[in-house]
Amino acid sequence: MITYLARRILWIIPVLFTVSIITFTLMHAVPGGPWDSEKRLPQGVQNRLNAQYGLDQPIYVQYITWAGGFVQGNLGPSYRFKDRTVNDIVSDGIWTTVQLGVMAFLLAVFVGIPLGIIASLGHNRWPDYLSTSVSIVGISTPSFVLAILLIVFFGVQLRWFPTSGWKGPPNWVLPTIALAGFPIAQIARYTRASMLEVTRKDYIRTAQSKGLRDRAVVIRHMVRNALIPVVTILGPILAFLVTGSFIIETIFAIPGVGRYYITAIGTRDYSLLMAMTMLYAFAVAFMNVVVDVLYAYIDPRIRYS
Repeated sequence: MITYLARRILWIIPVLFTVSIITFTLMHAVPGGPWDSEKRLPQGVQNRLNAQYGLDQPIYVQYITWAGGFVQGNLGPSYRFKDRTVNDIVSDGIWTTVQLGVMAFLLAVFVGIPLGIIASLGHNRWPDYLSTSVSIVGISTPSFVLAILLIVFFGVQLRWFPTSGWKGPPNWVLPTIALAGFPIAQIARYTRASMLEVTRKDYIRTAQSKGLRDRAVVIRHMVRNALIPVVTILGPILAFLVTGSFIIETIFAIPGVGRYYITAIGTRDYSLLMAMTMLYAFAVAFMNVVVDVLYAYIDPRIRYS
């Protein structure tokens, strides 16, 4: 197990290397640059800035310079925020973004899995229809639309929760629900489908014929085996929620790093864009490793050598 885990972790390095090359190349292939704005700078000023930040060098030289700094933990300067480096931006907002993502993930798990279980146990009855309807609405409603609806209803009309900031628990409620809407529906649908498949297995019929209580059959035999395919999507979902909350952060004015992603794309802030992309790539790759490890604990038939 340790050997397998070490090998999987080492495989993250070539994954990040490939992602960095593709992102760096596409980023420089897009027309425009970090000095483009409504008030265009004189060409002489742009030339001096390019020389100062090394943007006048060939693209492979720029990549080598960036990669060298990245390996040493230096994410480079921000072309948009002149008084702050990318390290400062990431360190100031990363924990807020992680907190929002983890809370949305926990909400999605603790709501989505029971919703899927209830739907499967009440198959073709009203619990199944209700759960399926909630899942369809959750999947078909984008997070920013759900966020606006929550703001209008709970923030403006009822005045139950504040609609901006990140000062305390009241500020956390609406962003967490808005971000968790789609994952809740996704997890519920996967859980329902997996549970329905497990109920047709022979070992479930055997357990029922032995006289075991329905609760014991569901908890000990059905749920544990049904969670194996569900765990597959939990890793990428957590990575997405932690690093893909930039729309929700922008709507609710949350001081995380996600909102800087949009700014980096629009202003061609190369260093900040690379840092956010690498952060997302690492989160997805690492969570896939965690999912593979969890397989061995959920299903005793799975062993890594």
